[in-house]
Amino acid sequence: MNFKFAFCPIILLLSASLSFAQNVNVVIHGAASIAKTDDNFVCVTLDWWPAEKCDYNQCPWGKVGILNLDLRYGALINAIKAFNPLRIKVGGSLQDNVVYKVGEVSSCPNFMKREDGLFGFSQGCLSMERWDQLNRFFNHTGVKLTFGLNALFGRNESQTEKGLWIGDWQPQNTRDFMQYTISKGYKVDSYEFGNQLSGSGMGAKVDAKQYGKDVIVLKNLVKELYAHPETEPKVLGPGGFYEEKWFNTFLEVSGQGVVDGLTHHIYNLGLGDDPNMMNKVLDPSYLSQVSQTYKGVSDVVNKFRPQLGAWVSESGGALKGGSKDVSRTFADGFWYLDQMGMASTYDQKVFCMQALIGGNYGLLNATTFVPNPDYYGALLWHRLMGSTVLAVTKESDPNLRVYAHCAKKKPGVSLIFINLSKDRSFNITLSNAKPGDAGKPNYEFVGKQNREEYHLRALTGDIKDDIVCLNDVPMVQTDSEDIPAMDPKLVDASTPISIAAQSIAYVTIRDFEAPACV
Repeated sequence: MNFKFAFCPIILLLSASLSFAQNVNVVIHGAASIAKTDDNFVCVTLDWWPAEKCDYNQCPWGKVGILNLDLRYGALINAIKAFNPLRIKVGGSLQDNVVYKVGEVSSCPNFMKREDGLFGFSQGCLSMERWDQLNRFFNHTGVKLTFGLNALFGRNESQTEKGLWIGDWQPQNTRDFMQYTISKGYKVDSYEFGNQLSGSGMGAKVDAKQYGKDVIVLKNLVKELYAHPETEPKVLGPGGFYEEKWFNTFLEVSGQGVVDGLTHHIYNLGLGDDPNMMNKVLDPSYLSQVSQTYKGVSDVVNKFRPQLGAWVSESGGALKGGSKDVSRTFADGFWYLDQMGMASTYDQKVFCMQALIGGNYGLLNATTFVPNPDYYGALLWHRLMGSTVLAVTKESDPNLRVYAHCAKKKPGVSLIFINLSKDRSFNITLSNAKPGDAGKPNYEFVGKQNREEYHLRALTGDIKDDIVCLNDVPMVQTDSEDIPAMDPKLVDASTPISIAAQSIAYVTIRDFEAPACV
């Protein structure tokens, strides 16, 4: 295995030398920000799926669902700690089928396969013993927690319209759960109300007016139980696919100051068994189509102005566990990191990847807990890309995607370059946009300090690899299961930024003068 790793830089340098290089000037508009993300923009999910969850003749969840995950693995602990902190959302399709074993709830059933059940499963249960275990784990690893609540509790499915759940939400089980959580001193950053019940729904749906009334009940419950505003969790919703009319009605009914953050889901790659999946993640025009959803959500936020803005609270790319041929490979980063870049430009505050572990789209391998390539891309984003988003313009091949933020650790700016082209590399020069006068030429940026560069490439040059190289060093866990060092390459500022074919690069420039970053 070490023999294979040793050839990583040789193979990559060879493939890079065979590609055609194109010169591109990228203009950074550093005078003012175009958007702001949360400091913990990078987020991952933990899902409820049991081992029996199968799609496309495969069962990729194993024993890593919330109720089964072995929390003692050093690799798992170290992967989370590396973010310091990592935002995790506990939830998923079955969350509206989960009861909490506390208060008046005495039985605690396991999820069982059931044809007429929600998503093919019977009701499941979170015991307080398991909740204790999870919170010890979250506290130990420094997790910033969002918890997805059951928004169907007390409702019944309509006899006249399949999939529509009617009646008022009954909050007693949630009240008991929150009281237990408070009594134990467990920290919850936010509660999300329901999962994919908005609009046409996924498996189940709730009318927008009813949802709006119920989230008011939840908000009042949170205010009642959490006595101190500084420890009061935020209320998020609706956690589903964006449909303009439904979202507008929901927010009109709930009113101002109830929903702190507007959450929605993105699965723009379609079904996970699509044989065209690889082409989708490499097609810039396809990747850009989802911008209409981001714009729609952004428009709704601007209209109703929830305190926390919009969150992508779940995004796995491909539905039903992801694609076994793409999601766990280096190629998935072209979709994932481009989505984070695009979402940030539309003022989306948080981006939650489905999932930390489980399915084919987990950032960690569900059997070995070894990080997949997307893990390293996410960790670099978290460490390098600050919350202030800058506009970028360029004239070039659309296969080059570029996003710029103020550097997370000042001073300077950080950029991510995503090269979708199979046979073309790019030599990048930078310019600083001249503020206030679009008619004048931009300043060509000439740096004096070495740039900090992080180049991500597939191990052998084949983007279907599940091992990534950072600056020609294979990313593999240490013997103690720690995340390997992720040090930058220092590059002479007088040279162009070189982005190899089918690679991704983060670049931090400390002496780039951007007034928005001061």
